[in-house]
Amino acid sequence: MSLIAQTQTAPGPAIGFADVQAAAARLRGVAHRTPTITSRTLDALTGATVFLKAESLQRIGAFKFRGAYNAISSVAPEVRARGVVTNSSGNHAQAVALSAQMFGIPATIVMPTDAPPAKIAATRGYGAEIVFYDRYSEDRVAIAERVAAELDATMIPPYDHPHVMAGNGTVALELIEDAGELDILLVCLGGGGLLSGCATAAKALSPGVEIWGVEPAAGDDWAQSYAKGERVRLKQAPRTIADGQQTEAPGVLTWPTVRPLVKGIVTVSDNEIRDAMRFLFERVKLVVEPSGASALAALLSGKVDGRGKRVGVTISGGNIGLDGFCHIISQRDAQ
Repeated sequence: MSLIAQTQTAPGPAIGFADVQAAAARLRGVAHRTPTITSRTLDALTGATVFLKAESLQRIGAFKFRGAYNAISSVAPEVRARGVVTNSSGNHAQAVALSAQMFGIPATIVMPTDAPPAKIAATRGYGAEIVFYDRYSEDRVAIAERVAAELDATMIPPYDHPHVMAGNGTVALELIEDAGELDILLVCLGGGGLLSGCATAAKALSPGVEIWGVEPAAGDDWAQSYAKGERVRLKQAPRTIADGQQTEAPGVLTWPTVRPLVKGIVTVSDNEIRDAMRFLFERVKLVVEPSGASALAALLSGKVDGRGKRVGVTISGGNIGLDGFCHIISQRDAQ
């Protein structure tokens, strides 16, 4: 895939553990404390002791509620009243829409035309206005910034925002509080909002943990960036079933926060993601969208060796309709 070097970056980590702790206080009693799930079958398959953090059971069906609510709650009330804007393929869209509804303020979401219908319907269901764009030919950030300026509203980016990152970090905070110290932590990776927050919390609570980000092989911007030592931007959005991970480059804030904390970045194929989705459905009884299953795919496929280790895995979201789930799984069967 063609690449363009992208060197602009922030000077250092955008958040610290104190920011994650502050986010946890804001989210207490608002976000669900999602369960940490174990499976003897999974342990036998991988040779590891595995702890699954089921954010598919979070409000709006994904971890994104944590970051969105934390960010919106941190905006001054008189500014917040003018509304919020974001760009998202679906999960952050729903998170911002629900959070805005809870605060009684308007929300406008810039979404790709090919976003999953279930995510579009849910976003509208929370009362948000939607502005559509073509993810392969238009700049979603530029569109969202223009809309925010027109409405005099506050931008709540999907990942490149300190309060979003800190809120997302409460996923790892809860996981380690429930499971104890970990040897390995696998985190689903798109723009880096979840990985940056989780890595910050995990290293504070379990200093010896080995952290891996996991992204689709079709969109390996993070793997390329990690190997090169600087941010790399893909020429276009990657084509993968993992719609929540179709980012073109690491975030300006997430990159310098993540890089010193992780062991590395691994990639998984769409078929490996399908296999993880099927396993979670059949053996753990969790319905998980492709992006939500990518971290487990790295463990099941052996991309990360967890044998003899205590392994934490983020199951980041479950927003997928029945037809979409069946179609994606059947594509694997046909190959």
